[in-house]
Amino acid sequence: MHDAEDPRADRPALGIGMMLLALFLLSAMDAISKHLTETLAVPQILAIRFWFFLLFAMALASSNGIARTVRSAAPGLQLLRSLVMLGQMSSFIFAVSYLPLADVGAIFAVAPLLVMVLSAVFLGEKIGPRRAAAVTFGFIGVLIIIRPGTGVFDPISLIALGGASCWAVFQILLRVVGRRDSVETTTLFSAVIGCAAFSMVAPFVWRAPGPMTWIWLLVLGALGAIGHYLLSAAFRHAPASTLQPFAYTMPVWAVVMGWIVFHDIPDLWTFIGGGTVIASGLYALRRERVAVQT
Repeated sequence: MHDAEDPRADRPALGIGMMLLALFLLSAMDAISKHLTETLAVPQILAIRFWFFLLFAMALASSNGIARTVRSAAPGLQLLRSLVMLGQMSSFIFAVSYLPLADVGAIFAVAPLLVMVLSAVFLGEKIGPRRAAAVTFGFIGVLIIIRPGTGVFDPISLIALGGASCWAVFQILLRVVGRRDSVETTTLFSAVIGCAAFSMVAPFVWRAPGPMTWIWLLVLGALGAIGHYLLSAAFRHAPASTLQPFAYTMPVWAVVMGWIVFHDIPDLWTFIGGGTVIASGLYALRRERVAVQT
């Protein structure tokens, strides 16, 4: 996991642009997913999404040959990354089926801070006292949002927090496998494993979608395929620490789309908690860059 990265592969501006577009598309996909959970079960939604994703991944791999593309230099890490991705997706969609998009998005905003902690644990990166304080305040922000022990606490918030943890682990693994495999290989692994996993569960919860629902499912699949491809490409072109500040556009889009589509307006405590998480994360990332430059 400490392999040296080829500096020629790093193109920060391109990576940031891909990250921003990917998060916008994935936020739109989340809004559609929330809408679809009103009539379909989560495993069915994800199974159909991955069917479209698999077609996209195979088309992407066809130019280089599917047999060649599927050969990974780190198949174990690719499998682990894909399984973590499935946990993140399932947790998120399940959470937004019960909670407003903005609330779940605010909880997921803790992921960049978790990336920092996990990088210290698994990659040996040092966290100074100021960045440790930022992580602590970020966690306090999450507690303000979910408010355990109060009458407004919803246990579904813990599922969202688990999903945020998966999202953080996924980002680290995405950068690691990006050092060894092409974006096409990573995309194909995600599509195959996700398709296999959810297709086994979907028949037990299947409900026949109507024509309009199929259109939404098609749009969902397209947004997910393009969004995850761009996300994989972004982490291949830029370090995770460079991209993390831009991850905070996702909770902003969650608020906007939740308000426009579902007329959900976050309460004051969600704004306070979400603001605390985002401010803590941005401060921590600023300290990280200062530490690198000194």
